[in-house]
Amino acid sequence: MIHKATATYVPYQVVESDGSTLWNLFTKCIRNWPWFLISVTLMLAGAYVYLAYKQPVYKIQASLLVQDEKKGNEQGGLLKEMQAFASKQVVENEIEILRSFTLMERVVERLRLDVAYYHASTFGHREVYGNTPIELVIEKPNEELYKTLLEVSFPNTRTIKLDGQIYPLNIAVQTPYGILRFKNVRAVSDTTQPLFIWAMKRASAVNGYVRSLKAEPTSKSSTVIVLSLEDAVPAKGEAILNQLISEYNQAAVQDKNLIAANTLNFIDERLAILSGELANAESAVETYKSREGITDLSSQAQSFLQTVQQNDASLNQVNVQLAVLNDLQAYINKQSDQPGSAPATVGLNDPVLLSLVEKVNQLELQKEQLSRTTSSLNPLLQTLDSQIKSLKDNIAENIQTMRQMLLSSKQQYTAKNNQVEHVIRTIPRQERSLMNVTRQQAIKNNLYTYLLQKREETAVSYASSISDSRTIDRAQSGDVPVKPVKLMIYGMFGLLGMIIPFSVIAGRSLLSNRVSQQTDVEETTQIPIAGELMHKKQASFIVDYKQPSIISEQFRTLRASIRQLENEPRKSHVLLFTSSISGEGKSFASLNIGASLALVGLPTVILEMDLRRPTLPGVYNMDQSPGISDYLLGEASFFQILKQVPGYENYFMVPSGSSTANPAELLSSSRLSQLLNELREHFTYILIDTPPVGIVSDARLIAPLVDATYFMVRPGITPKNYLKQINSLRKEKRFPQLSIIMNAVDDDQNYQYSKAYYVQAKSKSILPRNS
Repeated sequence: MIHKATATYVPYQVVESDGSTLWNLFTKCIRNWPWFLISVTLMLAGAYVYLAYKQPVYKIQASLLVQDEKKGNEQGGLLKEMQAFASKQVVENEIEILRSFTLMERVVERLRLDVAYYHASTFGHREVYGNTPIELVIEKPNEELYKTLLEVSFPNTRTIKLDGQIYPLNIAVQTPYGILRFKNVRAVSDTTQPLFIWAMKRASAVNGYVRSLKAEPTSKSSTVIVLSLEDAVPAKGEAILNQLISEYNQAAVQDKNLIAANTLNFIDERLAILSGELANAESAVETYKSREGITDLSSQAQSFLQTVQQNDASLNQVNVQLAVLNDLQAYINKQSDQPGSAPATVGLNDPVLLSLVEKVNQLELQKEQLSRTTSSLNPLLQTLDSQIKSLKDNIAENIQTMRQMLLSSKQQYTAKNNQVEHVIRTIPRQERSLMNVTRQQAIKNNLYTYLLQKREETAVSYASSISDSRTIDRAQSGDVPVKPVKLMIYGMFGLLGMIIPFSVIAGRSLLSNRVSQQTDVEETTQIPIAGELMHKKQASFIVDYKQPSIISEQFRTLRASIRQLENEPRKSHVLLFTSSISGEGKSFASLNIGASLALVGLPTVILEMDLRRPTLPGVYNMDQSPGISDYLLGEASFFQILKQVPGYENYFMVPSGSSTANPAELLSSSRLSQLLNELREHFTYILIDTPPVGIVSDARLIAPLVDATYFMVRPGITPKNYLKQINSLRKEKRFPQLSIIMNAVDDDQNYQYSKAYYVQAKSKSILPRNS
């Protein structure tokens, strides 16, 4: 007696999963873990090879202290007073100068960095510096030289071999690469290791080193500049930074000495003129005294002479200042784009005017320094031009005011001289004449002494000029290379090894037009899913229900779902199994569901309705005939076509029968309904295995005679567009009680707990063996 279920069951319930698409992609990756392992292993091996062939790069650093006017100055007081013509510095400007093309070009020229030398090694060419047997001197190159790596070998002690040709050492020779000279640095022989030479254009080499050079202050409030460079040869990097600092210091001293040199030239010119004038004045005094026989003057004459000398000295000072003002006026009138030597300010004592002239000199020097590294459109240059013009306007106003004052003073001194001379006329002619020549001598002598003093002061300033920077740390390289970073390279290659198989798997999933997971079905149709069958890896077509397994339990779950039909007022139930295309597992599912029903004592029969390509009888080595086609043609009786399945007491099969040319017409016969009615009288469940609905119409012809339909969908096999067809069949009610069975679902984490359960159950033998 069969127990009837009294409870109402829901045949299918959608279980929402968080991020199902990503989760399914993740489970695919987990299933394909060997590919990930192989890919990562190969990529790590590639990283090892890459690191072996990649020449390590070291970081070289040096630090420089710049005395910035904005951030303090540590120069000593005495030297600071002597630096009358020192320029003011800004750290930002000095950084630009250090990274300038001009300065680096001097370094490249001094160190001959436009030619690189290499030795062959197991892992490729390795650059060498300072330890080469020869040096390449490029005298007249052609373009081919900068495109070819030269290989130089040494056949003997006096020649080299280049491209199969022998050339002498230390002699300029014509080669396919231009006129070159191979300078011998140390002795060579036929055992000397061959040398590879790569020549670069000077500009290209300079730009390359400028790009790789970094100069930055240690902090915003610091005037210490850290110079850093990355190079494969630490010795070369250290030489570059040390030479760069040396060139920078020399350029700074040269700029500072420019104004002092101009002043010295001006004073020397004036001294040469005054030397001749003083000699003439002294000769005139000597001649006059000798001719007139004068040896001394009276005290009154001495008093007048002192008065006139003082007045004349003042008048001469005024004349000197007017001459200096004229020079200043000419300098101010020059255009800003016509820089000239800064004028001397000897004799001027107006602090305002001297301060303005000094500021103009400083701005002119800053402009000249900045123009070396930037274009004329630089806003900073335009700002300097504006400041220079404004200061020159102020200087012009000061010059005008001082000139008026000096002219007034000159008139006063001239008037006083006239008054004194009128008094002197009353003195005897000889004394008066002596006073005139003596006065000229004193004037020239005082002016000569004054210029000599200024010349010594300027010479001291010129000689004491030192650079405003100080080397804190000479260039030093680290012991550990900074590139390539082994950990990062291994990490990147390992990550790439993970990305490649992941991309392949994800790409195949995205580009595939096949159903890949349950969510594809749920998103396309509302047809309930009766259950899932995991992918069966065993070769056997029949599930062994005596052994605990996940798939056997899944069939039991489907059996429980199917037995809900027992609540309906029918003695037996006809179930139709079909699919969209072949290979989706309808025969496998229907055969094993029938076996599961038979195991619980339910009389079950399965019909092979695929009259074109029958499959089921071959599983049990049964004959195809007589069968359904024979019955429908009236050539066999009901009991003749009914055959028991081996190993099952309540399980029978009706094979397809003899082959026929028109299966569709045969299935349209009324005898099919008669066959099903006879089967209903003897069996509780009648299972019909039909051909795919997407290929032939057989399943549509049988559908009106069945109680429920199960449509097989197999991930990786069923096309996605066929899901819409299944949905249409449901809406059109072509098949009664249509449900979907997911077959050959990939084994993912959803079944891990079941696996663990069955392994444990098998070890304890707690599962039933015949249910």
